[in-house]
Amino acid sequence: MFLNDEDDFLMGSPRSKFYDIVYNANRSLAEQSIDGVFDKYCAMELLLEEYIKDDMELEYRLNEILLGKVDELVDRKNSLYIAATGDVLTQHE
Repeated sequence: MFLNDEDDFLMGSPRSKFYDIVYNANRSLAEQSIDGVFDKYCAMELLLEEYIKDDMELEYRLNEILLGKVDELVDRKNSLYIAATGDVLTQHE
């Protein structure tokens, strides 16, 4: 698990590699990858709102996950960075 980018100075974290690739990739490809992440985020937000109608309950449940499942969130975030990096790289070829 990478909690910050300085943990692995030889290879870098998935986050730092993502930004290395995005900053050096074709701008259009980088934008497509980032837009894809936002599309999925918005879709998941809509799904949550369908299943949890009460705004207070939704905020409570989100905070419960953000504070209670930090390790799992870090793992998923790293996976997302890796997948997005792969998308940019495969489109760039």
